[in-house]
Amino acid sequence: MITRRHLVLSAFVLGVPFAASLAHADQLADIRKKGQIVFGVLGTDEPNSFIEPKSRQLVGYEIDIATAVAKKLGVKPVFKQMAVAARIPELQQGQVDILAASLTHNAEREAQVDFALTHFVTGSKVMVRANSGITALAQLAGKKVVTVRGGTQETNVRKAVPNVEVVTFENTQQAFQALRQGKGAAYVNDESSLLADYGKLGPAAKGFTILPQSIGVEPIALGLRKGETGLKKVVDDTLRELEASGAAAQLFNKWYGPGTRANIAKRAFTIHTDKI
Repeated sequence: MITRRHLVLSAFVLGVPFAASLAHADQLADIRKKGQIVFGVLGTDEPNSFIEPKSRQLVGYEIDIATAVAKKLGVKPVFKQMAVAARIPELQQGQVDILAASLTHNAEREAQVDFALTHFVTGSKVMVRANSGITALAQLAGKKVVTVRGGTQETNVRKAVPNVEVVTFENTQQAFQALRQGKGAAYVNDESSLLADYGKLGPAAKGFTILPQSIGVEPIALGLRKGETGLKKVVDDTLRELEASGAAAQLFNKWYGPGTRANIAKRAFTIHTDKI
């Protein structure tokens, strides 16, 4: 008969990955037993997740999606802020249950985490000063570009402009401030976040412009630890229900639609796949 002692001994023989999978063999049951689910969020990426100035509470598009997942599970949502570069390590180490942190789904990351259905699609773009004379990506060659550390934007801009100099910051707020202070010729971020940043500028917006060329498509999804099929099913079912009910479109309009800082006229995607 195979006992738990045999399984534990096997974990030592087969190594840490097996031990980790054993320890988290039923994350869904653990979450329900605890009565809460911990989401890793950025808290600095408006409008996905940010601190609302008046209430000092975390709000945003991904906060609302995460709250819907917690409601589906019948547990309390808990939000833990983290840096972009810390997202996947903290998920793998069990510091959070799910990432709701503007996480781009790409082939490289599929080896590290599992992804829920894509809940947002954007593309990386570049913001420059209006008087810089820069009107095309090729003009960034040899120039200093600022972006967030640990995201896909650095890889995207290096592919688009091989000779660019990239300086990274802990979060998007710091990178955007660096552009405003003249510490870089351009600022690279997801288009949706760039539009939100642009909207914050008010009258000063006339001093900046977003280049029309996109440097990559970014499908954004919740990230889960590898092999947690039960939890992934609940998350995906929640997202499908939000889409079918029209609630997903309402959330998009609430945070990204006309009249918001992002001011995107129409949602150009639906929530339906976890493929890229």
